[in-house]
Amino acid sequence: MDTMRFSELHCREVINLCDGARMGEVCDLVFDPVCGQITALVVPGQGGVFGLFSREDRVIPWNCIETLGEDYILVKIRP
Repeated sequence: MDTMRFSELHCREVINLCDGARMGEVCDLVFDPVCGQITALVVPGQGGVFGLFSREDRVIPWNCIETLGEDYILVKIRP
C-alpha cells in the first residue's frame, strides 16, 4: 500500500497490544505542516461522569503504531 486517505483511517478501531484494550476509533490526525508528515492519530477520550463534563482526546504518536490493518490499528502504548 503506497498511499492512504484519511477516510480510510477514520473510524478504524485502535487496539493497544500492551494490554489488549480498545482505545476507540480514529477521529483525527496530527501532522507537521513543515514537512507534511503525519505525527499522530487522535482517538476521542473517555468522558467524566456518565460520559459528561470532561473529555480529553488521546494523541497516539505515529511511531507507536505497529500495524495498520483493514479494520483496526494496532499500537503499543505502555499503560
